[in-house]
Amino acid sequence: MPNWGGGAKCGACGKTVYHAEEIQCNGRSFHKTCFLCMACRKALDSTTVAAHESEIYCKTCYGRKYGPKGIGFGQGAGCLSTDTGDHLGLNLQQGSPKPARPSTPTNPSKFAKMMVDVDKCPRCGKSVYAAEKIMGGGKPWHKTCFRCAICGKSLESTNVTDKDGELYCKVCYAKNFGPKGIGFGGLTQVEKKE
Repeated sequence: MPNWGGGAKCGACGKTVYHAEEIQCNGRSFHKTCFLCMACRKALDSTTVAAHESEIYCKTCYGRKYGPKGIGFGQGAGCLSTDTGDHLGLNLQQGSPKPARPSTPTNPSKFAKMMVDVDKCPRCGKSVYAAEKIMGGGKPWHKTCFRCAICGKSLESTNVTDKDGELYCKVCYAKNFGPKGIGFGGLTQVEKKE
């Protein structure tokens, strides 16, 4: 039978998905607004989706539902082995029922803002998103916070040094933590002892 409705049908809502709003996963098409975790309703993308047969989940809910169980298995970030997933509509003790979908569509951008776990900047304590992230000392920093802790100079990969979780330019690091004495740390004169 020909498909008179235009495009493929959405795997979540069953309505026609036109090319401009289409996301494909596991051979199925979805509206961008319908591409949500079936358990927690978190907005998904190609890096956070985990598919199981015809269902799509975020990696955390997928791990809770289909990952290893028992003592010694962490079941993903922030999950304890005693977490049953009841607050997400997952009843892990009895089969795998599908959670009910809400009748009114949710706004994934607002929902995603509330639910996304992002790194925190060590300098200001605020969330660091991918577009503004710079790694230094093994931690994520905002581009505007990626400055020397002493002089405030903007840092780059060529002039950054870290000590005890803080960033320094090479000059300030040498002055404050480098070797001391004649020829080191900017000393030019030797005090005379009388």
